[in-house]
Amino acid sequence: MVEVQLEKEDVYPPGLLIAFSACTTVLVAVHLFALMISTCILPNIEAVSNVHNLNSVKESPHERMHRHIELAWAFSTVIGTLLFLAEVVLLCWVKFLPLKKYPLNSVPDNSTITPGQAAAIASTSIMVPFGLIFIVFAVHFYRSLVSHKTDRQFQELNELAEFARLQDQLDHRGDTLPPPGSHFA
Repeated sequence: MVEVQLEKEDVYPPGLLIAFSACTTVLVAVHLFALMISTCILPNIEAVSNVHNLNSVKESPHERMHRHIELAWAFSTVIGTLLFLAEVVLLCWVKFLPLKKYPLNSVPDNSTITPGQAAAIASTSIMVPFGLIFIVFAVHFYRSLVSHKTDRQFQELNELAEFARLQDQLDHRGDTLPPPGSHFA
């Protein structure tokens, strides 16, 4: 996509070239950002995985940078995939739009669609539903993850509350015992 060959004799709409150029640049930048985060955080995860000290795990940069890691994941997976879908559509427009020499119905008419325009419209018509399906799936998947995490946190809070209740019972149980040194009857 970066090395697309543009013909010198073809006339391209400036907006299309700007959109293609910007999309390509942002797509590469997003994936490089995600790659950099992944590359920088991996040694920390490996180092911590070999240590069995719980405090070392909490002090690790990968725990403090949890938001950055999620951001890199979102950039690479969600934004990167959407940009890639847009990139394919823009690439089809850039490559096929200049094909204006032979109208589809072979009758010279100003309202006819050229083969290049038809190809670009076809690629757009195919990619738009896939993009929508991707968005729906991504939202559903993310909501499922958040729901699971919320349920898990709620379960852990209930376990802590139960532990605190048992601890409180054990603490108050000692109030009913006879003082040390006294004998049971």
